[in-house]
Amino acid sequence: MSKLTRGIRRLLRPFKKNTGTLPRRIKASGLNFNHQAISANAIKVVRRLQEHGYEAYLVGGCIRDLLIGQTPKDFDVVTSAHPDQINKIFRNCRLIGRRFRLAHIYFSGEIIEVATFRAGTVTQETEANNEHSHRKTENGQIIRDNIYGTLADDVWRRDFTINALYYDPIGNVILDYVDGLNDIQSSNIRMIGDPEQRYQEDPVRMLRAVRFACKLAFNIEQHTAAPITELAKLIEAVPAARLFEETNKLFLSGYAEQTLRQLRHYHLFAKLYPSIHAILAAGHEPHAERLLNSAMQDTDKRVAENKPVTPAYLLAVFLWYPLKVREYELINNNTPPYKAFHQACHEIISAQLRSIAIPKRLLATTKDIWLMQPRFEHRQGKRPLRLLEQLKFRAAYDFLYLRARSGEPVQELAEWWNHFQQADDNQQQQLISTKGEGTGRHLQRKRRRRRKPTDKDKQQVTVKKDSPL
Repeated sequence: MSKLTRGIRRLLRPFKKNTGTLPRRIKASGLNFNHQAISANAIKVVRRLQEHGYEAYLVGGCIRDLLIGQTPKDFDVVTSAHPDQINKIFRNCRLIGRRFRLAHIYFSGEIIEVATFRAGTVTQETEANNEHSHRKTENGQIIRDNIYGTLADDVWRRDFTINALYYDPIGNVILDYVDGLNDIQSSNIRMIGDPEQRYQEDPVRMLRAVRFACKLAFNIEQHTAAPITELAKLIEAVPAARLFEETNKLFLSGYAEQTLRQLRHYHLFAKLYPSIHAILAAGHEPHAERLLNSAMQDTDKRVAENKPVTPAYLLAVFLWYPLKVREYELINNNTPPYKAFHQACHEIISAQLRSIAIPKRLLATTKDIWLMQPRFEHRQGKRPLRLLEQLKFRAAYDFLYLRARSGEPVQELAEWWNHFQQADDNQQQQLISTKGEGTGRHLQRKRRRRRKPTDKDKQQVTVKKDSPL
């Protein structure tokens, strides 16, 4: 076997735990590493922990981002100090979390998160030295994990090699146990340990693999990618509240179009949004595919332009065709149209909440966007002006315009409202008078002209006045 073949097999082989391995110590000064971009508060936390005799490092995504030329959004610290010990060192500290016990160090406008080194498995020694338990479900999912360990233990608790680099800002040294630096330079997402077991411990890692691959334009290494499709069903066991946070990261980070494509490729999207997945798989609604793709493109564009994007709008997109299909079924079963719309709305949202927990305020916005769609057809009298004053008008109009772009027969309606909202008062009145007939479904009744009373009518009125009744 050639040296090249052996080298390739070694790179493709999943990492196995070996806590006795010494890390590579790499001087950051020899890399394209922007030390100046590191938060001064994060360095202050590390220095103070080290001054009290504890090990402390910056770790995770912030180191990865600094190595690829991006500016980190936050900085995480890991230390040998336990949460109670951290709390005694910092007066501006608050302990949070149950599944993972963490310390938040508060500064003006910034929070530095500090975690204690954790071990991946329970032994008699670790169980004796830890106050908290290590619990798993029957399928191997970790539901509580506060087993404290050493730095070498902590490495194997990380998910991907690119997130397992430890940086000492005082000594300006990076510690690399799992060849994470090489994977960053090779643009690879590689799982630490056995991928199947790690996904069973925390199924959200499958979503994270997709998110990092899309965000960083990296490839998911073949052993890391191989089990995802088969294990996608494990997503159903993840708490719905946690999935809400993860889906926001997936679709609101500026890479929604690529993320949607990857989620569908690995059969993960079906577990997040089962109702729209069923419609896309059936292929009965040709506009649904274009609606989703256009929405993802618009979202990425808005993120790139630093414009706000609400999860409620994306929810309206994901569930629009399930809503319309269910509404059509109810109408065919002789349910009145208005009642059918509201009943379908309730049923579709209730079904979605079983997968992802969505705050009520966002659900209210989603419903407002949907409920305004039929109101756009009413273009007579004062109705257009009243609709224009609605708080969610812009989001609802954007959704109408998105429907038009995806091929729904509402192009003329969207164009009319585009002109109307930009027109002055006189132009708006002209638009109402000339185009107010709308689609013909909601024509205003003409007022019947009163005819002049005849002599016979006058005689009848006189008789009625004289009548005792």
